[in-house]
Amino acid sequence: MIALDHISLSYGKQVLYNEITALIGSKDRIGLVGANGSGKSTLLKILVGLQEVDSGSIEKASYVTLGYLAQDGGVDSDKCLYAEVETAFEDILTVRKRYDDAQHSLGQLEVSDPLYEDALSLLGELQHRLEELEAHKLKSKIETVLLGLGFSMSDMERSCREFSGGWQMRIALAKLLLREPSLLLLDEPTNHLDLDSLRWLEQYLRQYDGAILLVSHDRAFLDALTTRVFALTHGRLDTYTGNYSYFEVESARRKEQQEKAYLLQQKQIEKTEQFIERFRYKASKAKQVQSRIKALDKVERLEIEDKEGSIGFKFPAPQRSGHSIIKLESVCKSYGQLHVLRNIDLEIVRGDRVAIVGVNGAGKSTLTRILSRSEAYDSGSYTLGHNVEVSFFAQHQADELDPEKSVYDIAYDAALPEMRPRLRSLLGSFLFKGDAVFKKAKVLSGGERNRLALAKMLLRPGNCLILDEPTNHLDMQSKDMLKRALAAYEGTFIIVSHDRDFLDSIVDKVLEVSRSGIRTFLGNITDYVAKIDAERAAVAPSASGVSRTVAAAAPVDQLNPRLRRQMEAEKRQRLAPLRRKLEDLETRIASTETAIADYEVRMVDPDFFKRGAETTEQIRDYEDKKHSLETLMADWEALTEEIESLQD
Repeated sequence: MIALDHISLSYGKQVLYNEITALIGSKDRIGLVGANGSGKSTLLKILVGLQEVDSGSIEKASYVTLGYLAQDGGVDSDKCLYAEVETAFEDILTVRKRYDDAQHSLGQLEVSDPLYEDALSLLGELQHRLEELEAHKLKSKIETVLLGLGFSMSDMERSCREFSGGWQMRIALAKLLLREPSLLLLDEPTNHLDLDSLRWLEQYLRQYDGAILLVSHDRAFLDALTTRVFALTHGRLDTYTGNYSYFEVESARRKEQQEKAYLLQQKQIEKTEQFIERFRYKASKAKQVQSRIKALDKVERLEIEDKEGSIGFKFPAPQRSGHSIIKLESVCKSYGQLHVLRNIDLEIVRGDRVAIVGVNGAGKSTLTRILSRSEAYDSGSYTLGHNVEVSFFAQHQADELDPEKSVYDIAYDAALPEMRPRLRSLLGSFLFKGDAVFKKAKVLSGGERNRLALAKMLLRPGNCLILDEPTNHLDMQSKDMLKRALAAYEGTFIIVSHDRDFLDSIVDKVLEVSRSGIRTFLGNITDYVAKIDAERAAVAPSASGVSRTVAAAAPVDQLNPRLRRQMEAEKRQRLAPLRRKLEDLETRIASTETAIADYEVRMVDPDFFKRGAETTEQIRDYEDKKHSLETLMADWEALTEEIESLQD
């Protein structure tokens, strides 16, 4: 579908791509990975024509359409939410406008007018075109996507300018999903999503009919969606068939093989050079020496790549606190007429490892600011435990760095006196090495700013850490090192994050924040999700148990009993085969969903992608079943509508 052919790009002495080549198929699910600064976002811009290259070309089929979501993408519109997202259906809106105009024109003509037949014919053609485009499903599609991404029905008429940056990104994402381009290019689409919206997006993209090229630092999200990986490193692009977990194992194996091949070659070169040096001046060996010199000149020297840097740090041992860390009683917080937190009762105790979750806008960040005493509450009481020292990393703390100060000066100002002698070493562990410590904050990337903000927190150690979205803009290596540091941390911590893989192994309690209050769940994020799913399943009516109450229409009531019985019998006769067909469809859908789920479970195992032709055949069967499921679901929807129309 799309071919990258020997793409090269450099910025001064920095080589971003050195003749990289790759193919993107029509159904591919590709994770684009690499360290911060390796060129992931730039490659997406190249594909959509927003960035030129030094050399090479991109070939794509004529039918291919591209949809691009930038890392900080949003919309700039005065329209209301629904009207803005509706513009994704430009073809339908154009035909609908022509239909309305034709209908208006027809109303102005007399039946006897020679133009009347032409206008009527055009109206019929446009009506047929609207049916082909499924214009009647437009409203349902828009509402499904917007609700899935966390908007409410009351948001539909709100101006787009009323929404914050994170919600602006969701609007842009909604439009992109509804356009259904051949290739979705998504740069960190989960950064501003809460856990519910993230899970909805994951399910939606699993069923997506086109190809996806995804940049994300959410390991669970990548593992759930991708079946190929493009890895950018040191100007190269290496491809892997498998998800992110498979890529990690396979890339480590390839590096090990590369190191072995390098060492073997070095031994052979050394042996040849020793022979040349030993017999260089012996006439009897002159021919052999010259032969080996020529052979040595032709050797393509292997190189071992320098390992990419990663954060290496640990939190210092904190001083021991009392048993109760923070206690809130009947705490309320409002912003004007907006009541965010009502009568919150909460106690954090020593050793707690808490994840705070909830939909965006529920009050998670507000709660962390109150817990850290960086924001006042309206009423209630706050008790800080004995010997408790709170360290707080705010969601937008990286944006509050003094832009005119250098990395070193910002860290120096934050550090305790006893930690300043080790400042350069500590900054080096956060990838600020050499002259990088003298860069001003205003020129730092988002990831660099986050790392510096985290470094500031480490330089002010406490025994209770409160972290609001600490992993945004961190690459995989950085997140892994932070996760290991938190796992070894001896104090108490509270984290707001939607990154399931990051949280799962380090938290033992989940605090759910909603407009109705807070709830506490014991266990990690996986345990929490399972409990929530069970709750929803318990209250949701099963497909087989739903009965539709149909009020009899007045004209039917007025029919004589014999005619009414005859009509009802005819209706039952027509409904019986349709219901049998519906049951058959539901059985086939359930069977297909089970088969798909079975494949997805198997794909989590890295060994799945090591079976050559067998893996290829199973992936092909997996894709076929997904397409079959889409057809079955479309048939089920149409049949359900037909049955409901007969029951009305």
